[in-house]
Amino acid sequence: MTKEHSPDRLDVKAFAQAGAHLSGHDTLLKYQRLAEEAKGLHPDLRVDWMADGELRTTHGIGGQVWLRLKANATLPMICQRCLQPVDVPLEVDREFRFVADEATAEALDSDSEEDLLALSREFDLRELIEDELLMALPVVPRHDECPTEVRMASSDEDFEEASAQKPNPFAALAGLRKDKPGG
Repeated sequence: MTKEHSPDRLDVKAFAQAGAHLSGHDTLLKYQRLAEEAKGLHPDLRVDWMADGELRTTHGIGGQVWLRLKANATLPMICQRCLQPVDVPLEVDREFRFVADEATAEALDSDSEEDLLALSREFDLRELIEDELLMALPVVPRHDECPTEVRMASSDEDFEEASAQKPNPFAALAGLRKDKPGG
């Protein structure tokens, strides 16, 4: 008998013991926090993902529960250089080791290079997918090469007016040079 695994309520240990595989092609609209970052959201945007569970021997201990997650999406954003729309590709390829509970994960986290999560019979895989894609977002989205010329000039009328009213502090030095003989 094969057990049906659900990404919304995943029994992570049973998933790993079965060496199971899940994949999905979800609309981006299913991921509310990720969708809030998008500019120009439409229903054709997809999050493609796959997850594999396995038991491994690590640190000399057998039967360790592992989950490998791969996910990718393209998120429409605004380029912070030219202020035009830019499609930002997001990719995740990570492995997670599951431990007994949150306290164990917290205790082992500082000494471990692995990503540790607490074991659960109702783990929300889509929440993990969304968290990982959010962490993959660039701090400053931008084109590799902007489609339009980026003017690097600024104009602030108040600043320009204030600058025009102030005499140049070095103008007095220029005047001194003219007064010197041979200057």
